[in-house]
Amino acid sequence: MSRAPLPLTDHERLIFALDVPGKREALEWVERLDDAVSFYKIGMELLASGEYFDVLEELARRNKRVFVDLKFFDIPATVAGVIKRLSQWPVDYCTIHGWHPGMMEAAAAANTSQMRLLAVTVLTSMGRADLAQMGIDREPVAVVVERALAAQAAGIDGVIASGQEAAPIRAATGAGFSIVCPGIRPGGPAGDDQQRTVGVAQAFADGADAIVVGRPIRLAADPRAAALAIQAEIASARQPR
Repeated sequence: MSRAPLPLTDHERLIFALDVPGKREALEWVERLDDAVSFYKIGMELLASGEYFDVLEELARRNKRVFVDLKFFDIPATVAGVIKRLSQWPVDYCTIHGWHPGMMEAAAAANTSQMRLLAVTVLTSMGRADLAQMGIDREPVAVVVERALAAQAAGIDGVIASGQEAAPIRAATGAGFSIVCPGIRPGGPAGDDQQRTVGVAQAFADGADAIVVGRPIRLAADPRAAALAIQAEIASARQPR
């Protein structure tokens, strides 16, 4: 059975994508952003450095929340094994692929901690043409909602999905299912590899629990100021109407 959404303060609803090559760069970003960010996503690039769990432990030591974004996808027994071991670490969110119900069921059963598992639906860099090349001739939103419902049925706690699909996911799954939206572009589309993007306020209006932001902060002239501006937008978006 899916766990209730992770209890988050408004400040914790901004997750910074710590896409860096190593521990030194990761900690430089944590210090640069300081109190503007309290939740960090660590992914595949950092894993290749060999310092992944050093960074994870350091984030936890600094009372930061941790999102392990490694998108596990393998036979059920293998994914269950990694989730069981990962649940011993101070992790708040973890991604697995949402393509195989049996694998998702095994992962959910192996999660012995308060870590929330998020199923990857359709990557935000993909559009309908990309899906068609994979033999799926349907609009991304239809595939995303179908996979979100399959994840919920398998006991997965939520999904990571484009903000463009947050509203139909929320309508299909109800209030007790986590939705985390990556590829957020506060200033609108940026011409990069993210195809299905939305702004901050739209993501929360459509039912997102949290958003993941990387390049709009990392490439800003003043990254901390950019993060604080997003925090202000989140607080405004979540005010009762």
